[in-house]
Amino acid sequence: MNFASDNTVGASAPVLQAIVEANAGAMAAYGNDEITRRVRARFAEIFERDVDVFFATTGTAANALALSSAVPPYGLCICHREAHVIDDECGAPEFFMHGAKLTGLPGVGAKLKADDVAAYVKSLPRAVKQMPPKALSISQVSEGGLVYDLDELAALGAVCREHGLAFHMDGARFANALVALGCTPAEMTWKRGVDILSFGATKNGGLMAEAIVVFRTDLAEALDYRSKRAGQIISKARLIAAQFEGYFADDHWLANARHANRMAKALSEGLARLPGVRLAWPTQANEVFPIIPHALDRALKAAGILYNPWTELSLPEGEHVGEGEVLVRLVASWATREEDVHRLLEIASSGVSRHAAE
Repeated sequence: MNFASDNTVGASAPVLQAIVEANAGAMAAYGNDEITRRVRARFAEIFERDVDVFFATTGTAANALALSSAVPPYGLCICHREAHVIDDECGAPEFFMHGAKLTGLPGVGAKLKADDVAAYVKSLPRAVKQMPPKALSISQVSEGGLVYDLDELAALGAVCREHGLAFHMDGARFANALVALGCTPAEMTWKRGVDILSFGATKNGGLMAEAIVVFRTDLAEALDYRSKRAGQIISKARLIAAQFEGYFADDHWLANARHANRMAKALSEGLARLPGVRLAWPTQANEVFPIIPHALDRALKAAGILYNPWTELSLPEGEHVGEGEVLVRLVASWATREEDVHRLLEIASSGVSRHAAE
């Protein structure tokens, strides 16, 4: 049973079928095809306004290109200190920003607070020796599995407007956050001040389906050229765009995300009922972060269950991982089966019972 990531499962049937259908015959290359035009129009419908859309094959490429459009080489991009853009992308954003810098701030559950961002910006000296802040990047869902609510997004958007920062959202798990909030894509993005979005589909049923959705026209001006230089203008672009047709059809993307979130909730509630287990942060989307005894960790691993240890940097005040404990992350996906969740909980319960009897 693999709960290591939502990247470990394949693509969903509607996405694969859309690729098969798009594969027939010949079409114009490099995004000049009818499928790509339809998908761009669909993005505009979903976000309730005109948007510029650029496709990418990976989330790293989408994030790096998005930030490169917003931050000049002498600029600074603010993010959480555990954000994917600063911690998991091998310096790609800084590379594509041609030397601009990412700086990470602390925050519980890998979330940033508007007041903390504002205070940091105000603390920076206004001198040529200091790189000026040009953008804010947040992860929605955060690296602690938490979801920014609409008020939090609006507050961050207001800070960006006040200080002239472009507001970027890393939406690798965009759909999971969206269904958790029960809002519209527009309400979770540009209506709260987001300027540019890395829209992820790969974790939620796509094969390699990422998009940069731009709400501020000036940020889109050079993205065609930046995408070309990054090798992200694909000759058979229709096969990238087609994934989104299958993804969006009949709200398949939302159904996938709801299922993943529901599986994570069931897993979270079951683990939290076990003696000696507690959650580092609430389960708000499709990731679960329990603090478990080493004995339970050994029992789960002995049963062949895959998951990952996690960092303790963003624990709430007063919480800590004690001696004999470990903080881990388990991720549910659109393909997670209920029987696998139940089986994991059975193994966990048995492991806890054996440990108590020893």
